[in-house]
Amino acid sequence: MTDELNQQSDKQSNQQLNLGGTFTFPGTSLTVNRLGYGAMQLAGREGKKVVWGPPKDVPAAIAVLREVVASGVNHIDTSDFYGPHVTNQIIKQALHPYPDGLVIVTKVGARRDSDGSWPHARS
Repeated sequence: MTDELNQQSDKQSNQQLNLGGTFTFPGTSLTVNRLGYGAMQLAGREGKKVVWGPPKDVPAAIAVLREVVASGVNHIDTSDFYGPHVTNQIIKQALHPYPDGLVIVTKVGARRDSDGSWPHARS
């Protein structure tokens, strides 16, 4: 009975994941599931500073990332200015060595001030 329930659960999970479909980056063979995970909220907060410092519960953040990948998400959106530097460190701690097919996307050019603000990037 347990095997039947697991198979049914796996089938439902695959159907849910397939609802979003996939996306192939133009001019490449890189294809990801449309449903990804945004890692911005893995970072903590310090007073009025949001997305700043480590989360209150690092093991829970690691568990979230592992569950995200186990559920079929194959791309994670992050940035070095989340935390700053915190989310990338947690991603590495949770998932390295990285599973085949996992794509980690990032952004560059943003800045964080010591007060936690997000000043305009210089051009």
